[in-house]
Amino acid sequence: MGTAILMIKQTVCIVTLTYGNRQHLLQRVLARVLALPQVVKAVVVDNASAQPVEISDQHDRVIVLNNAENLGSAGGYNQGIKYAFENVDCDFVWLLDDDNLPDEDALDLLLQQWNTIDAADNKKALFCLRDDRAQHVRIARGEDPYRYYLLKDNFLGFHLFRVFVNQYNKWRDRSAKQQEFKTRVKMPYVPYGGLLLHKKLIADIGLPKQELFLYVDDSEYSYRITQHGGTIWLVPAARVVDIDKSQGINYKKRFMHNQLLDEWSFRTYYHIRNRMYFYSRVAIKNNIMFGVNKVIYLVYLYLISLASNKTTEYKKLLVAVNDGLKGNLGKANSEKF
Repeated sequence: MGTAILMIKQTVCIVTLTYGNRQHLLQRVLARVLALPQVVKAVVVDNASAQPVEISDQHDRVIVLNNAENLGSAGGYNQGIKYAFENVDCDFVWLLDDDNLPDEDALDLLLQQWNTIDAADNKKALFCLRDDRAQHVRIARGEDPYRYYLLKDNFLGFHLFRVFVNQYNKWRDRSAKQQEFKTRVKMPYVPYGGLLLHKKLIADIGLPKQELFLYVDDSEYSYRITQHGGTIWLVPAARVVDIDKSQGINYKKRFMHNQLLDEWSFRTYYHIRNRMYFYSRVAIKNNIMFGVNKVIYLVYLYLISLASNKTTEYKKLLVAVNDGLKGNLGKANSEKF
């Protein structure tokens, strides 16, 4: 008799979040992931979509959690991860936005990498590459992630002592020979979409912070992995395609204009507020340097607001900054937008 080999199947639950009128995107993602043999369930959080989510042929593997109001990405992913953790018999939870279409082999590649990393299940997480995120592509080719993340004492990305360094790096990016993708690279934090977590890790880091409501909640949540001594590995071979374009990706720079002011909306408010909240707690090492960067950049934005007739937006931006620094979180009143 031949030797019997017992194959241990790694099981995965998808958690995704939808809202508005995006069922055409969601259905494509579900069709792709439900065809994967490792996927035992898909949890869909419906954040008050314009029309109820309709699940067709494989409804027995899809759980829809319907919300009467939009809980934001933080509340939605909190709810979805919690449900999968408590109610689905699986090893992993794979987070995907409703427009994140993974390559057919993406999950296989993630699980193959998982088995080669010598670390406990609660000390590692894996993340897919999305080609439309230029910073992630550069990091996947070997760039230092801390060129982009957790820059000490920055204010909305500005640091007085980094102005010339940033210009040099941009010049270098244009002239440097393109490097090959690495097998995997470390990331300090990542978005939800494409993140693979073991249930043992979720038990350690908990759930997304609902008070952040929208934007940067994924950064705060995934950075807990790093803070708890774990590592997030970006696996460039495992790809996810955004079949809907991200907010602000097509903005064209103009003289005496700024994207934060030109595209002011509820999205901008939450992004600035939550970024200030997150960064002020993990990246400020010198309060004086942070204060200098803050004053310089706010004066710059004020001058831009005068030139571009965006003084109302500038005042609202100041509110977002102050709310974040003071920790005034939660779903904000509409007058702040």
